[in-house]
Amino acid sequence: MSRLEVKAGDRLVVKVGTASLVGADGEPEEEKLARLCRQMIQLHRDGVEVILVSSGAIAAGLGPLGLSARPSDIPSLQAAAAVGQGRLLSRYSHLLAQGGLVTAQLLLTRYDFMNRQHYVNARNTLDRLLALGVVPVVNENDTVAVDEIRFGDNDRLAALVGNLASAKLLALLTDAQGLHTEDPRRVPDAPLIDEVDKITPEMEKRAGGRGSELGSGGMASKIAAAWVATFSGVGVVVADASADDVLLRISRGENVGTFFHPRSKRASARRLWIAFAQPPRGTVVVDAGARRAMVSDKRSLLPVGVVDTRGAFKSGDVVDVAERTGELFARGLVRYDSAELKEAQGRPSAELAGREVIHRDQLIILEGDPE
Repeated sequence: MSRLEVKAGDRLVVKVGTASLVGADGEPEEEKLARLCRQMIQLHRDGVEVILVSSGAIAAGLGPLGLSARPSDIPSLQAAAAVGQGRLLSRYSHLLAQGGLVTAQLLLTRYDFMNRQHYVNARNTLDRLLALGVVPVVNENDTVAVDEIRFGDNDRLAALVGNLASAKLLALLTDAQGLHTEDPRRVPDAPLIDEVDKITPEMEKRAGGRGSELGSGGMASKIAAAWVATFSGVGVVVADASADDVLLRISRGENVGTFFHPRSKRASARRLWIAFAQPPRGTVVVDAGARRAMVSDKRSLLPVGVVDTRGAFKSGDVVDVAERTGELFARGLVRYDSAELKEAQGRPSAELAGREVIHRDQLIILEGDPE
């Protein structure tokens, strides 16, 4: 299978990590920023609609605040982000303006994806900005985000933005060449993986943990983001931000970094929102018959097929659906509270006025091709 090429009219989401933007002292490195912006200017001239998801705000705010290391408490992180975000955007605006481009800032939290109206508003704003030829610069709104609504890292945010924007490709630029067969920090000569057709649990385990001291991500977070993006029908390339013309080479489909193939069909925006825009509040465990009915027969989940519930959730929440083995295979909007479902599980629908646990229209299967 060949890699994807990004052409005029296509959308490309570019995520760049903290270590690829700033030095060890937390100061943005002008040449790194300029190199990135020159490539985005060229892509824009080629007709590609570029969205930048940029890390580095917290790191860029450390120096002006007299902080020598990334703080651990939320107020200090938010203060650093408030200072650093403006500094980074100022540099992007200046450098992209040299190519005649206007820059816009979009600061998002998980709540903007969890709330359907916020999600639609964000999508409409993004579409309008791109139609006007603007380069959106997206980051998590670190100044207000708390643990309950944080993405945790910008890799996942970038994957969700790829979904939101119906992008063709997501480029995750980092300080590594791509995905290796083993964690290169432990096995320096581990071979680079050229392409990934399907992400496996073994692959995730081999990716290792967190990355640089200044950043919050790592290869494991990039694989998790790649799973979200490729499931959404967005191709992903993980590559070294410092490689020559890396973005231009990625857009031409050249062999750089690791390419993750997208699913052949893109699920509806509604189902993708259910699958990835908000965290599951619990798990509904079903028997093998219920799984067959949902996956093969494309039917709703009924109480008779439920064998257990885990977690506390309310009607309207997103829940995972798994078999007794623990294997997750679906996600959907549940129509029962967890306590209510405990009472209803295993009972025929006739006793419950035909009420489904998850209606087929509110369900997404996390395997095979989407509907």
